[in-house]
Amino acid sequence: MKRLLILAAAIASAFAVNAQTYPGSKPVSIVVPFAAGGPTDRVARDLAIAMAKQIPGSNFVVENAAGAGGTIGANKVAKAAPDGHTLLLFHIGMAATPALYRRLPYNALNDFEYLGMVNDVPMTLIGKPQLPANTYRDFENYIRANAGKLNLAHAGLGSASHICGLMWQSALQTKEAMTTIPFGGTGPAMTALIGGQVDVMCDQTTNTTGQIEGGRVKAFAVTTAKPLSSHKLLKDYPTLQEMGLKGFNLTIWHGLYAPKGTPPAITKMLNDALKKSLKDPDFIKKNEGLGAIVVTDKRMEPAEHKAFVAAEITKLKTAVDAAKQYAD
Repeated sequence: MKRLLILAAAIASAFAVNAQTYPGSKPVSIVVPFAAGGPTDRVARDLAIAMAKQIPGSNFVVENAAGAGGTIGANKVAKAAPDGHTLLLFHIGMAATPALYRRLPYNALNDFEYLGMVNDVPMTLIGKPQLPANTYRDFENYIRANAGKLNLAHAGLGSASHICGLMWQSALQTKEAMTTIPFGGTGPAMTALIGGQVDVMCDQTTNTTGQIEGGRVKAFAVTTAKPLSSHKLLKDYPTLQEMGLKGFNLTIWHGLYAPKGTPPAITKMLNDALKKSLKDPDFIKKNEGLGAIVVTDKRMEPAEHKAFVAAEITKLKTAVDAAKQYAD
C-alpha cells in the first residue's frame, strides 16, 4: 500500500510538472476527421490560430484523418496519448456515429475529455431549380403528392446533409420515404441537385448560401428553432418548426475533445483558451463568414458540452433507428 501511495504521488507530481510546461516545444494537433478544405477543416484552422494566441509559445496545427463518417479520426484521438497534444474537432457526427455505427471502436461519451463547444451552423432545406413549388408549404404538398417518387441527396453516411435528411424525413412522416442517394461529398451532391438529377437536399449554410444567392437552387426553410433574423439572405425563410414540425431544431455544431485521461490541469488550460478564442473578434468574424454562430452559452463548459452531446445521441439514434439506415 505504501508503494502504491508513493507511485500515485509520483504520477500526480509528473502530471503537475507536465501541466506547468505544457505544451512545450511539441505542437498541438487538432485532428479533423474529414478531408481538407471542408467546413469542419476551415473551422479547425481558424480555431488553431485563435487557440495559439491564448497559450504563449504554443503551436496548434491541423491534421486531417478522413474516412468512415469521421470515425477514423475520432478513433485516432481516442487512442492517442492523453497529454494534451492530440485534440479532436468533430461536428454533430460525434453524436450521430454511435447511432449509425453499431460497432464503434470507441465510446463517444466515455473515451474523451470534453473541452467545450465551438459553434453552431444552421441548415437549409433546398430543392432543385426545376421544382414547381416556391414556398415550403407548396413544397411539402408536392412531396406528399409524389410520395416515394422523389430523391433526397446527401454527402455520404454520417455527413451533415445525411443527418439532416434523416431528421427531416422522420419529422415529416410521409407515407413512403424518399429514395436516399449518397454521394462522395457535398460537391457532387450539390452538382447533382443543381443539374436536376436529384430533387432535395438539406445542408449547412456554409455550403448552400452561395447556391441560393445565385439562384441555382430553391430554398424553402431553415432548421433552427428560431428564424435567422440576422442573416441577410435567409432571414425571411421560415423554420421547419413554424411549418408544423414541432420541436424540430437542428444545427451542425462543432466541439473540441481530448483523449480520456488527459490531466485536469491541461484540460482546464485548453478550456480556458477555447473560451477566450470564442471571444476573439477575428475568430467570430471568420465564423460569420462561414454562416456559423460562435457559442456563447453554457455549452462552453465541459460538463454542459458532454450533457448536450448525450442528449443529441439519444435524439439522433431515434431518427436513425426509425430509418434503419446504418453504416455497418
